[in-house]
Amino acid sequence: MARYGLHQYFDQGGTLVANLLGCFLLALFTYAVIEAGHLRPWLNVGLGTGFVGAFTTFSTFSSELVKMLLTSQKLSAVCYLSMNAGLGFLAVMLAYFLVKKVM
Repeated sequence: MARYGLHQYFDQGGTLVANLLGCFLLALFTYAVIEAGHLRPWLNVGLGTGFVGAFTTFSTFSSELVKMLLTSQKLSAVCYLSMNAGLGFLAVMLAYFLVKKVM
């Protein structure tokens, strides 16, 4: 439902937004467990693998990327791939530093 709402609001950018939020949330949960033990490990697994895993969508990302390549949108495909990887990395780093600052 949450991912569907993002696709309704952001149209084609919904997959990117879902994946970036997923990177941030999974890192936030993981680092909160590692740094301060504020979440029980089983809760981290449930939230991380359950909610965040269902929320993000690597298969849709891959499908959209292949569609861009097959329709000769090579520059768009490179940008899309770079944005998912680069911004995903930044989202994880942001979560890490946020947890470090708060904990």
